[in-house]
Amino acid sequence: MPKTSAIERNKKRIKLVEKHAVKRAELKAILANATTTDEEFFAAQKKLAKLPRNSSKVRVRNRCSLSGRPRGFHRRFGVSRITFRELALAGKIPGITKSSW
Repeated sequence: MPKTSAIERNKKRIKLVEKHAVKRAELKAILANATTTDEEFFAAQKKLAKLPRNSSKVRVRNRCSLSGRPRGFHRRFGVSRITFRELALAGKIPGITKSSW
């Protein structure tokens, strides 16, 4: 089990991303638009830099929803490889069976 502080820090980042998502998307749209003037571009760039760093989506770490493990994460199921194997062998994930040939 990872440190609870790491898990809580990631939860805080997720909340910040949700809070600032609209504002960040608007500013990024201004920056991506080719018709914006230089003044508008630099003003948008400055506003984007003033937003908290943890409000960026790339700073959120995918973690297992059950154990909190940061590595070996299966995006489709939202759990780590170890937890996935335990759940699959216990028959708790529908449609998943251990392969044999």
